[in-house]
Amino acid sequence: MTRDPVSAVAHRKRRHIDVCLTEAVDYQTVTTGLERYRLPYNALTQTNLDTVDLGTEFLGSPLRAPVLIGAMTGGAQLSGIINRNLASAAQQLGLGMMLGSQRVMIDDPAAAVSFDVRDVAPDILLIGNIGLAQLQTAMVPGLAAALDRVGANALAVHTNPLQEAMQHNGDTDFSGSIQRLRAVAGSLGHPVMLKEVGHGIGTAAAAELADCPVAAIDVAGAGGTSWARVEQFVRYGEARYPALAEWGIPTAQALTEVRQLLPEVPLVASGGIRTGMDAAKALAMGAEVVAIARPLLAPAIESAAAVVDWLQPFIDELLVCLHGCGAPDLTALRNLCVAELH
Repeated sequence: MTRDPVSAVAHRKRRHIDVCLTEAVDYQTVTTGLERYRLPYNALTQTNLDTVDLGTEFLGSPLRAPVLIGAMTGGAQLSGIINRNLASAAQQLGLGMMLGSQRVMIDDPAAAVSFDVRDVAPDILLIGNIGLAQLQTAMVPGLAAALDRVGANALAVHTNPLQEAMQHNGDTDFSGSIQRLRAVAGSLGHPVMLKEVGHGIGTAAAAELADCPVAAIDVAGAGGTSWARVEQFVRYGEARYPALAEWGIPTAQALTEVRQLLPEVPLVASGGIRTGMDAAKALAMGAEVVAIARPLLAPAIESAAAVVDWLQPFIDELLVCLHGCGAPDLTALRNLCVAELH
């Protein structure tokens, strides 16, 4: 298969942004499943809202709240504005941030400028990004250099077979990818996190990771943005295969399945996390942190302040959730039992 030229990749990255801003790219029939769970409410909480502590550590870096800005973009001119506004907001709020796929900057070093955020966010946990389908052991020196170039603390490897199948000239050969992931995770010199892009990691995938030295897993479940839907809009101008656009493991199910199979691996809950209550439920169900992406896209085009204006109420709601269930900190929240409705 012939890889798209760099200019075509940059054009596709811009089309991703445009489609996510203008089309109905959320799942239409699938929800996260979090609505089926209830966070316990404690009318006799002994907490003080002003002293509830959301602080945590993830991938060796401190966070003031258990929130990551999810991977979005890179390579297009607008991507640089988006990434810098996201990073500036993360710096202000003490959050972490995932970059979009750095494949484009590995192919074209000039594209690295769209990932340059350290001058506005010197202290944040910054996670680089590459696709599993493109991952090769021979890439380790170049990949390490790309991470160092942007000042990343860790690497996210995104696995996205359904998205790639929908993409024009997508990378659809995933054979041998688990072995390559294992080799790279063991030799890169940076923590490596495996993530989906919104169609979910569940039991079948988690079983393959039992002896893989990944530092964390982002379950990235169904219920938020469907990247199979995004790619169909980019490629065809319509959702030509609607059943494929609705395919995936809902976020709550993915989180439960991976936590059960890999109880010691730190998990990120993403995919349709839209409120502080969503976050509280996911954290109580075993996630270390949550990640949010598409709701921040339009604010990030506007300004860092607009991103903060979206995130601050989210964090405030999460604080109230801990207070209302009697949890002074995240450790106490994770010790609660979240009830599933039947």
